[in-house]
Amino acid sequence: MIQNTRAAWRGFLLVASLCFCALRFAATSLRQSLSSGRVDWQQRAEWMHFSGHIVTAALGISFRVEGSPPAGPVLIAANHLSYLDIVLVSAALPAAFVAKREIESWPFFGPLSKMGGAIFVDRASRANAWDTADTMAKRLDSGVPVVLFPEGTSTDGSEVLRFHSTLFAPAVESGIAVVPAAVFYERKGAGTERDLCWFGDDAFLPHLMRVLRVEGFTAVVRFGPPEIYPDRQTAAWRAHDAVSAMRELKAIHAGH
Repeated sequence: MIQNTRAAWRGFLLVASLCFCALRFAATSLRQSLSSGRVDWQQRAEWMHFSGHIVTAALGISFRVEGSPPAGPVLIAANHLSYLDIVLVSAALPAAFVAKREIESWPFFGPLSKMGGAIFVDRASRANAWDTADTMAKRLDSGVPVVLFPEGTSTDGSEVLRFHSTLFAPAVESGIAVVPAAVFYERKGAGTERDLCWFGDDAFLPHLMRVLRVEGFTAVVRFGPPEIYPDRQTAAWRAHDAVSAMRELKAIHAGH
């Protein structure tokens, strides 16, 4: 009963917070149209940053950032546990995200993603991946950090999957630093991180309801040091190793 009440209240707060964020973007868009024109990429990233804080509060998620969040044109390579990761990393810093093409057609979340300047990629198409890389390069040229989940899918957190190298190309070719980032969830009381991960054939709405029922958890984003790489293959495996090491450090601490 308590869990259902908690879920209903948080669900209400989530919808209200998303509507509020959409209205804030509409107000920004209106101001821009009356002055200098369209909302630029930096403003969209700042809106995502604001929205990340609002949504994490609505969901009752405690939040912690470890390391130094990067700024300016950098590529952030992170492990991927859930759709929540976008909200959590947004709360850590203003950035644009590379997201799977399917999100673009999701009700409500699709339009919000477009407002935030998401870069959509069709992971089944290699040609589209290179088009996406070109778009990422332009976004980096605008000075906005770009967040990439190079595993290509979300996981149960048991391991960090191999990083695909294609979308590291924009950073490598421009001499832009790659920053590894480890995302993990710390449960309060019973339960494990895996309970909060969205992976496999798990449907979106049932998973969201489970998250809304959880008493509480802390989301952590840990940033590693930036590094410039000579080629995308090196960038992919070195970033993978860095993220894996940060995830393993989390597991060691959790065991004590």
